[in-house]
Amino acid sequence: MVEAAAGPRADQVALALDRTRLAYDRTLMAGVRTGLSLITFGFSVYKFFALEGRGAVRAEGALGSRAFGILLIGGGLITLLVSVLQYAAGVRELRRLGAEVRSSMPALIAGVVSALGIVALTAAILRH
Repeated sequence: MVEAAAGPRADQVALALDRTRLAYDRTLMAGVRTGLSLITFGFSVYKFFALEGRGAVRAEGALGSRAFGILLIGGGLITLLVSVLQYAAGVRELRRLGAEVRSSMPALIAGVVSALGIVALTAAILRH
């Protein structure tokens, strides 16, 4: 006799929610890596050409090295912001489904990288 398929067990549901939370963490870390790369590259471009010009960053054409560096740093910060907002929406949905979602290391790292990015952006804007 074939038994009717029962619904998922509680431990299966809990494991599925944990896998989903971990997927959100991995996705956030990918956004952090991308944002950090953009911020680092933008600040490096800015500093390299500042040192090359002996302290003064020259504008070359429509978009100079300083403006390009600032755009890259800003792009990195926007990438971080979008990643954190996406992560927060996913965590909110998991909590709505009843999952226990503790604070995560990727969210902390995203905050630290964002703070460093803001410092880099401020330094690039304020130093001519």
